Amino acid sequence: MSTRHSVPPSAPISPSGQPAGARRRQARVLDPRGVDSALLETVRESVMADAGPVTASRVAAAVQATGRLLGTAGSLAAVERISAELNGLGPLQELTRDLHVTDIFVNAPDSVWVDRGRGLEPAGVSFAGEAQVRALASRLVAAGGRRLDDGSPCVDVRLDGGYRVHAVLPPISTAGTLLSVRIRREQVFTMDELRSGGMFGSAVHGVLERIVERRLSFLISGATGSGKTTLLSTLLGLCSPAERLVLIEDASELNPVHPHIVSLESRHGNLEGGGEVDLGELVRQALRMRPDRLVVGECRGAEVRELLTAMNTGHTGGGGTIHANTATAVPARLTALGALAGLGQDAVRLQAASALDVVVHVERSRQGRHVACVGVVQDGRGGLAVVPALENRNGRPSAGPAWEALSERLGMSPELGAAA
Repeated sequence: MSTRHSVPPSAPISPSGQPAGARRRQARVLDPRGVDSALLETVRESVMADAGPVTASRVAAAVQATGRLLGTAGSLAAVERISAELNGLGPLQELTRDLHVTDIFVNAPDSVWVDRGRGLEPAGVSFAGEAQVRALASRLVAAGGRRLDDGSPCVDVRLDGGYRVHAVLPPISTAGTLLSVRIRREQVFTMDELRSGGMFGSAVHGVLERIVERRLSFLISGATGSGKTTLLSTLLGLCSPAERLVLIEDASELNPVHPHIVSLESRHGNLEGGGEVDLGELVRQALRMRPDRLVVGECRGAEVRELLTAMNTGHTGGGGTIHANTATAVPARLTALGALAGLGQDAVRLQAASALDVVVHVERSRQGRHVACVGVVQDGRGGLAVVPALENRNGRPSAGPAWEALSERLGMSPELGAAA
């Protein structure tokens, strides 16, 4: 599924304000030697000599002060590139102009990849060398309030402008500095836009809307990059404007279109190990905020305890996401994660059976991201299970064993055609 949205307002922008195509045409006019390492270093020293934010106007003044005759187009391209080097994503900045790009991966100076919703593909940009990749990674991590060095070689931070950055240094990485950038776009899809993009058909569309309307608690499962957060943000936007939504996340990614949103984000400890605020503490704080719906953005570890706790506090209609291969694999995944939190199998089963109603599983293929299954959480003699109610088979919905029970609970006709 392609992504369509605006560039985050806080991200560094071209001083010309022109679209990416025009900017690239200008870059081709510029002599490749116009923005060399000497010019970059001179401007860097000039800008960093004075305290204050690195703005495009300050960079432009510094470029002009060098006396280099670059011409109008060359000067604009120089300012943009140098601004990206000092205050943006460096050589990766131009990739963020493509509104379809959701992820950027740097595996080596000459190996940069992007995800536009159709799988990974070469980005067509490169770094001068390993030193430039490491310098960019260190600067981005420092901008997020963390440090990247031999004592802390793996770091994940969130930056202003909607970027989530993950960096890994050698020797943890055997091939050099690794950099992954997830781009959070400000505009959220509507249900109709997701449907037209192929994420689901009319039958699943109606079911998802009824799940929110009837206040069923749900999990959205799937692999990384399958569209879990995208779908969750859209579904939360369907909640009544009179409801108060409290979002609890390890890293803020959800941005539903709703008039009453309260977002809480966990915090890592400082260099001395103090100041940490984990998801468990955030759940406790959220319960004092009189939420109508509690949402734990993502569950990938021992925080499953907090997720199930949040959904067992009498606040129906909550949601969250979880990594799983299939909808039917979610109970096993919950059990495994519960063990990390010290919960036994029976404890997880009882908590999950009481907390969860539905699992919506999303997958990605060469055709894009789509809802593959909607399952009902049931607790029977065989233990906790997710029984398929609707499945996507060759692009068409088919009723599963739990469809009749789910349709009755949602107040829908058991006939798929009527439901659509």
